[in-house]
Order: sequence, then structure tokens, then C-alpha cells
Amino acid sequence: MARVSTYLNFMGRTMEAFEFYASVFGTEFVDPPQFMRDVPFDDHMPKLTEAEQGMVMHVELPILAGHVLMGTDMIETLGHQLQLGNNVSINLEPDTRAEVDDLYAKLAEGGDTEQSQPPMAMFWGGYYATALDKFGIRWMFNCPEVVD
Repeated sequence: MARVSTYLNFMGRTMEAFEFYASVFGTEFVDPPQFMRDVPFDDHMPKLTEAEQGMVMHVELPILAGHVLMGTDMIETLGHQLQLGNNVSINLEPDTRAEVDDLYAKLAEGGDTEQSQPPMAMFWGGYYATALDKFGIRWMFNCPEVVD
């Protein structure tokens, strides 16, 4: 079923932030957090430091009225830098790849292609994309369905 959530980026403080949010809202993580050490990096990618390997790749926490906060740590070795504008994304989870393709095309039009990633199948089994629209808003798309 389609849903919309808010995705938060941190520079090494995701667990600290999400433990705080869990205490504020009195809720628990949807699943145990996934860590960078669990990501299947290719040989051509930079090697993460030991500290970075312990950083959060993905975490989900329900807050109010069915809304879910999601989060990740940005990784300095991968060239990530946290700044106003990339710390929050609107995460869309359409039901089909066709919906991802359609929404991505519309939201990416006139936006920053250097900071966008066209839809593609990912290692976690999802169909994923990001788009920075012409107003500077970052959109994420993640569809669990990998074939239409």
C-alpha cells in the first residue's frame, strides 16, 4: 500500500536522534536499524572507516497518525556533506514502478539533475530514485515492487 513519510539525514547522529524521537513519541522502531556495514559495497567504492561502518544505513520510527520518520547517516568518505536542503526529504512509496517513473519524471523536470538519481533496482529489492525539484525540494521514491 502506498504511503508518504519523512526522511531525515544526519552526520553520524541518526541513532542518537531516533532514540530521542522514540522517547518523545513513545514508539519503537519498525524493524531493527540497518547499518552501513551491512551494505554490499562494490570494489570501486571507497572503503568506509570503522566508525562509518557502524553508522545507520536505514531506520524507521512511527510517530503520529500513521506517519513514519525514516533516517540515515551521511558518510564523509562517500563525499556526503550535511547542509540545509539535504537534511530532509519527502519519501514517496508508490505501489508500482510505473508510478515511480511517472512521479519522478514530473518532479525532476526543471530540477537539479546533478543531485537526482533516476529510478533503478536496488540491492534491498526496491525500485529507488531521488529528485531535487526546481524549487529545491528533495523527493525520494522507493517502491518495493521490482517488476510491473
